[in-house]
Amino acid sequence: MKEQKKKPLYSQEAKSKIADFQRESHLVFSNESLLFEAFTHSSYVNEHRRKSFIDNERLEFLGDAVLELAVSQYLFHRYPKMTEGELTKLRASIVCEPSLVHLANELDLGSFILLGKGEENTGGRQRPALLADVFEALVGALYLDQGLTKVIELLEQVMFPKVEVGAFSKVSDYKSQLQELIQQDNAGQLKYEIIEETGPAHNRIFISQVSLDQTALGEGSGRSKKEAEQQAAQLAIEKLKTED
Repeated sequence: MKEQKKKPLYSQEAKSKIADFQRESHLVFSNESLLFEAFTHSSYVNEHRRKSFIDNERLEFLGDAVLELAVSQYLFHRYPKMTEGELTKLRASIVCEPSLVHLANELDLGSFILLGKGEENTGGRQRPALLADVFEALVGALYLDQGLTKVIELLEQVMFPKVEVGAFSKVSDYKSQLQELIQQDNAGQLKYEIIEETGPAHNRIFISQVSLDQTALGEGSGRSKKEAEQQAAQLAIEKLKTED
């Protein structure tokens, strides 16, 4: 009796997307499963429960740390006269959601994401938090596949030249702005906390609260924790400026 062939894990459409990305970006992966994982959104996993897909959240976690390291190393060597505070401020303006969304759009990552139908129909490919997460996941996958040197090569193409011309100096990173506002008066310690999560796993809404020494300053909501924290910080800034 002939052994039945196993069905391919990913559809032909998904495989074509991954092949197109590698061709267009010139990033060729030794372990393509890492690249599939980087582009697999949780909504896709939830709509294909019978198949053992893995979403990109763990790679996003890793990519976030790798980005922090790579950007810190670059800034440390590139700007030897900058103080620790100045370096921290500049890094925060580079490794933040609006900046990563810009880079994701430049690489056209939205075209290659594997989404569930619900997320697709609600404009997931253009959602800022999702795009930023995919960029981080791609960095995490590239790091595991080819190491930090290859990640730095990618950043030297798409990120570091923009730092040189000050492209990130006006990015709306509300968390950094709020931190600066608080530090001006040495007012205390900021704390972000997710106080509520609603909705199904593939369509989660997070509620974040930012507090200053136990006093709530603002609450924000978003489809990711980062998005919710940014909105909370934005509302806190508006509140503090009104009080002044």
